[in-house]
Amino acid sequence: MGPDPRLIVVIGEGGRRVVGVEQWAEIRRMHGVERLSIREISKRTGLHRKTVRRALAAPVPPKYVRASAGSKLDPFRDWICEQLREDASIESQRLREMASDLGYAGGKTIFDDFVREVRPRFQRTFQRTVYRPGELVQCDLWEPRELIVVGHGQVRRGWVVTAEVCWSRVIAGSLIFSKEAPDILWGLGRCLGRLGVLPEKLVWDREGAIHAGGGRPTEAFAAFCGQLGAGWVILDARDPQAKGVLERSHRFMRSNFEPGRRFANPADFQLQLDGWCDRVNGRVHRTTRAIPRERLAWERERMRPLPAQLPDCDRRFVTRVPAQPYLRVDRNDYSIDPLFVGRRVEVRVSQEHVSAVVLDSGELAARHRRAFAGGLTFTDPAHQSELDRQRARRRARHEVDVEIRPLARYDALIPA
Repeated sequence: MGPDPRLIVVIGEGGRRVVGVEQWAEIRRMHGVERLSIREISKRTGLHRKTVRRALAAPVPPKYVRASAGSKLDPFRDWICEQLREDASIESQRLREMASDLGYAGGKTIFDDFVREVRPRFQRTFQRTVYRPGELVQCDLWEPRELIVVGHGQVRRGWVVTAEVCWSRVIAGSLIFSKEAPDILWGLGRCLGRLGVLPEKLVWDREGAIHAGGGRPTEAFAAFCGQLGAGWVILDARDPQAKGVLERSHRFMRSNFEPGRRFANPADFQLQLDGWCDRVNGRVHRTTRAIPRERLAWERERMRPLPAQLPDCDRRFVTRVPAQPYLRVDRNDYSIDPLFVGRRVEVRVSQEHVSAVVLDSGELAARHRRAFAGGLTFTDPAHQSELDRQRARRRARHEVDVEIRPLARYDALIPA
C-alpha cells in the first residue's frame, strides 16, 4: 500500500520526516496558542527546526506528494498537438496508428484521453449571434425526403425555398421543382409575401443560382434584391453554422412536418406546408420563449413594407413557331396556334402557366396550365380545330376530278 494521502513529505536536516495533518495542526496550535518557540516545538515533536518552520509556513493542510515517474506518452504530447493544429478533426485512432509508426508503445486509453483533452484547443469556436429586429432574413433550400406526386402517375424531386426572420423566428416555405434562378427567386418572393415584411439583408449560402463566385451575387439575384431595395449576405463556403437559425428549423421540419403526412399533388403539399408554418409561428419558440407571430408584429414597425409588386421572376425566351406548332418546356410539349407558324413569339413560363405572345402584333398565341410531370403533350382544342381546318383546305386544293364511266361502256368495247 502507498503512503497515507493525508501526509506530506518534508525534508529537513535530520533526514526524511513525514508530517501528517494532525501533527501539522498540533504544530500550528503550539505556536499560535501556547506561544512556544520553534526550538521548543522541535524538542517536543522530535522534528527538525526547518521541518517545523515549513509546517508553520504551509497555509493549507498537507497532502501526500509523489514525484511523477513519467509516461510513455510524454515524448508524443507536442507531436499530437502539432497534428491537431494541422487538422483538428483527425480521429484519435488514426493519430495512434501514426504515433505507433514513430515508436509509441503506450496504451490506448491514456493516448485517447489526452487527445480528447487537448482537441478543443484546436477546434473552431463559435459565439452566440445576437440579431437586431428587422435586420436579417435567413434563406435556404430544404429537400423533402419523399418525392412529390405531380400527376399522370409520376413523382418528382422537389425543394422548398425557406425564409426565416432571425429576430422574431417567423418562418415560411415555398415548393419548387428546380434549382434554377427563376424558380428559386419566385419561391423567395412568395416567402417574403407570406412574411409580409422586407428585411435589411437576405442571407444565403453559396447556392449556384445565387452565388456567382468570390462572394459575389449572380446577376439574377442582384437584380431581384435591387428591385426590392434589399441588401444581401453570401456566406463563406462550408459554413452551415452561420445559418444556425434556419438549420435548426430544417431539422424541425424533418421531424415534425414530414412524418405521417401524404400529399396528393404539389398544391396539396404547399397547402399543408403553409398550414404547418402558420401553426408553428403561433406557438412558443423554444429559444426565444415567445410567440414568433407576436414578435413579428412588433418587429414589423422597424421593417419596410413590401412593394406593391414583387419582382417578376418568370422565365422568358423568344423562339420562332415551327411548322409543327408545339413548344417544348420542361420536357413537355404545349401547342401553339397554327396561324402563327413561322412567326417569332415571346414565351413566358411561370409556376402556373406557359404562354406565348406574338412579338410583332402582341396577339396571344398560346396559354396552357403548366404541368410538372414530364413527357406529355398538351393540345388546346382551338388549336386542334385550326389544324383540322388547315388540313381540310390543303386536301381540297390537291384533289383532282376523275370521270367515272359506267361498266356497260367497257362491255361494248370488249367482244364477247
